[in-house]
Amino acid sequence: MAWRSYTVRRSGRRWLAGLVAGLVAGALLVIAAAPLSAQEFIVYPSKGQTPEQQEKDKYECYSWAKQQSGFDPMAPPTAATAPPPKEEAKGGVLKGGAVGALTGLAVGAIAGDAGKGAAIGAVGGGVFGGIRRSQQKSEQEQAQKQWEQKEVSRYSQGRTTYNRAFSACMQGRGYTVQ
Repeated sequence: MAWRSYTVRRSGRRWLAGLVAGLVAGALLVIAAAPLSAQEFIVYPSKGQTPEQQEKDKYECYSWAKQQSGFDPMAPPTAATAPPPKEEAKGGVLKGGAVGALTGLAVGAIAGDAGKGAAIGAVGGGVFGGIRRSQQKSEQEQAQKQWEQKEVSRYSQGRTTYNRAFSACMQGRGYTVQ
């Protein structure tokens, strides 16, 4: 199987970063929206309220709970902060190998065997370059996961505060809320 290498221009990277951010935001919406159906209330009119009065009370309690909590369950979830930026790739086996070969060539030339020095430098540089790139990828993935967890937690806390306020309002108007 032949491997091909493609060069990505900077504008292409920006586009790709935007696409990735959009996909992450979409995933966040799915994650955050999943518990919504489990958080819907069952409201029973304990004092015989009419359907019209129930709708009026629900709307007024929705408005009050939204104002008290700063959370609107009718609005689509959005991220409060931008996702962590994707850093340009640093290191890598090829880049590390090339730098190592050049360094080994210089050291080998001084020691009397430039070819051997370049070979040793290329191997060592490739190993260190690969390790560096692997660490960078791992750090970026960890930062992304932390950001996602923070956003889901923020959404969940807002929803919980809203639910408590809505429930208190409805109970205050003579409904049983579960």
